[in-house]
Amino acid sequence: MTLRYYDSQTLRLFSTANITAQNAFCEDVEFNFERSFNLSVSGTWAGTVTLQRSFDSGATWLDVYSTTANVETVVDNAETGVLWRLGIKSGNFTSGTAVCRLSQ
Repeated sequence: MTLRYYDSQTLRLFSTANITAQNAFCEDVEFNFERSFNLSVSGTWAGTVTLQRSFDSGATWLDVYSTTANVETVVDNAETGVLWRLGIKSGNFTSGTAVCRLSQ
């Protein structure tokens, strides 16, 4: 299940997904290019979670970062018009539920 929220009071944008299969991602999101954003992966899972970005409105996705363990990190975002998504590519899921979240 993918959820995307925008809180108009705090101006925060985030996209989350509980990933339980391959080829599944949180909804793509464009963040304010003047600020970094947060990447969070938690849960009990086995596989490889990949952060991807697109410069062409989601037609092509490029791998930026991947992890095989839970992680909390900050990602620099210095370009406007970039879409981001986080999830598990085809062939990279083994088991469990990876809780993926991108937020700003």
